[in-house]
Amino acid sequence: MTRTRLTLLSAVALLTTLAPLTTAHATPARPVPPAAPALLAVTDPGFEQGGKGWEFTAGTGVASNNPHAGGRLAYLDAGRGMKVSQTVTATGHGGYLVSAWVATGGPGGRYLLRVNGTTVAEQPLPAGAHYRRHTLGRITLAPGDRLEIAFESGQGWINVDDVMVSPAAPADPRITSSDPHIVEMFDWAKHKANSWVHLPGTQGPLDADERQTGGTGTGVYGPSYWAGYANRSGYYSRDMAHQLAGAGVLGLHGENKEMLRAFAATATPEHAYYPVWALNFDNRSPLSIDYRGPKLFVREVPAPFELVQKAEEAYRWSGDPAYLDDPALWDFYRHTTEEFVTLHDGTKDNGPVRVAEGTGHGIFQGTASYNEQSDEPLAEAGDAIGSQYQAYRAMASLARAKGDTETAARFDRRARELRNYFNTTWSGTGSGADMVRGYTTDGRALTGWGKENSWFMPMKRIIDPGARREAYLDYIDAQAEGDGRPDNIEALTYLPDTFLTDNRADTAWKWMRRIYAEKDVQHVNTRQGTNGDYPEVSFTLVAQTVQGLMGVTPDAPARTLTTQPRLPSGMDWLSVSDLRVGDSAFTLRHDTAPAVLRSTLTHTSGTRPYTWVARFPGAHASVRVDGAPRPARTEVVDGVTYTTVRTRVAPGRTVTVEVR
Repeated sequence: MTRTRLTLLSAVALLTTLAPLTTAHATPARPVPPAAPALLAVTDPGFEQGGKGWEFTAGTGVASNNPHAGGRLAYLDAGRGMKVSQTVTATGHGGYLVSAWVATGGPGGRYLLRVNGTTVAEQPLPAGAHYRRHTLGRITLAPGDRLEIAFESGQGWINVDDVMVSPAAPADPRITSSDPHIVEMFDWAKHKANSWVHLPGTQGPLDADERQTGGTGTGVYGPSYWAGYANRSGYYSRDMAHQLAGAGVLGLHGENKEMLRAFAATATPEHAYYPVWALNFDNRSPLSIDYRGPKLFVREVPAPFELVQKAEEAYRWSGDPAYLDDPALWDFYRHTTEEFVTLHDGTKDNGPVRVAEGTGHGIFQGTASYNEQSDEPLAEAGDAIGSQYQAYRAMASLARAKGDTETAARFDRRARELRNYFNTTWSGTGSGADMVRGYTTDGRALTGWGKENSWFMPMKRIIDPGARREAYLDYIDAQAEGDGRPDNIEALTYLPDTFLTDNRADTAWKWMRRIYAEKDVQHVNTRQGTNGDYPEVSFTLVAQTVQGLMGVTPDAPARTLTTQPRLPSGMDWLSVSDLRVGDSAFTLRHDTAPAVLRSTLTHTSGTRPYTWVARFPGAHASVRVDGAPRPARTEVVDGVTYTTVRTRVAPGRTVTVEVR
């Protein structure tokens, strides 16, 4: 993930061209439009200019003994009455969150925001010698409002570094429920996820990492959010792919599109159609810790396929026609599902089916799996083939939306053939621990626990439904609970997705609670902060609540919203408001009772009606829409029988569907 000192440009500076790239082996820059003027400018947010723009009382100052990144920090001595603060003036209307990395030698300190002299947000600073990230807001400012950002002393020393201003996300979804735990979790997650969003036009370091904490230069940041380590000034393809759905729930469609475009632009013939692994927040230059040249950069086979799948998801959330019309994006989809597969299929004979492969060597040579902790010389891996399957399905969907029925049919067929080959040949005949989840470069089939190359297979729906898939899910749950449990929190964030995909709400909810319970635990990478300071945690909890537990599947281009209740045992009802899909907003509620399942949808704002596909697991004899009986209609999706009702919901209207 990325951790960087943010200095917001003045309105004049923001209209200048972008600073030159500082990465030694940068891919050619694509044209980037000028950033919009910043509406809130903080001076020297990382204290690298000696605290310029900040006010210091006695007992405070700038030091170099314990920076979070870069070379300097602000400090407050122990005792009462000391303060470090900066007051900035808003030049336009906007909503904001303000974050800072803080370490303390004792309790009693405070972090505050004051608008025109009135405290609007504050947070006590707990004792903790390791840096952790604290966020205040969302606050709304009008032109001329004066915002004071202040840190006040307590019983122990306080170190402050890397203040960051984030724009308030376009959507502000709110969860209510019979279970207060999900409400607390979601409120934390959406607030935390929003705090990782960059204010476009920010000037900050490039190529900052644990080796060069201040970076090697500066650049102008584009629309983006942190996705990867918090001490690196860039976002990662794997992390961004996993965070995209949560960003969609928050309405961060511009950020999703620009980040996907940026990766797409790097998937060149010179790179053998791999996108670079990580990009700086300028959306242009590769992050140098992972990029040494066009023949030596980190690359992992599942990543390009996931980016194609996620571009299709972003299109469904936003309805943005650029996902079909932008030549760079379309070429990326096409090259990934055509030339990339052909170029990287040569080690294992898969007959008429092509399977993209890794080299069997390290991450800088191209590895087959996301499981970087394994020393297995993998040529093919379960997470790669599962991601390839979903990329084929996404390509078919995007081509169909574009009106290219021939391409859509071709990739539908390829997806079917790949899945059939996987289930009849590739994965062997075993079940549970005996299912094949990879092949080495010398042709050996690998079974047992492979972490990512295990849980991605059911998560990507490449395993056929039935007893074999259910047994493998049991195996994954048992391994993740035991000695095979990943030690990094970001790996665990995939487990709720894996079980929600298979309608195992109780198991998914168990893992969501486990992840949330560990948010204040120090991350295994101590420079990263706490587990909760890893961005993937918050973004995925947002998506797992809305897409997972509430079963929301958007299709903004078709003006269709599909829902399915996946409430775990003991959760009687769950509701989300300000659910944004395209240009409409909704409130959705699911209720469960011993004999009744009920879903209620309100189209709170929009210009045209939506088709609501209300889906319930099982074959139900009785269906009612707003109390009136309807004939029951059933359909089978990936081996599961559902009762489905389709109804139009105009703006301003509320519709209730229930099955008994």
